[in-house]
Amino acid sequence: MGYRKANEILPAKVVALIQEYVDGEAIYIPRKPENRAKWGSGTRIRNELRRRNQEIYREYCMGSSPEALAQKYFLSEKSIQRIVREEKG
Repeated sequence: MGYRKANEILPAKVVALIQEYVDGEAIYIPRKPENRAKWGSGTRIRNELRRRNQEIYREYCMGSSPEALAQKYFLSEKSIQRIVREEKG
């Protein structure tokens, strides 16, 4: 994310109003909710986690204990239980 000069993109009245609250400071203006990207949409992490969770569920169904899966995947037993519950549908 880069910075843009407010006085180059906003009307002078808007800049003056903002200066009443923050004068000479950098501020972050969040995106509109409808324009926000979903978590992980710019990376492959969502797919990787989906595959991992499917593998955890498969191993659980084949008899692996939540404790063993937690150790193998470096997760808590509660996380394994949540993944199994979600994958079960």
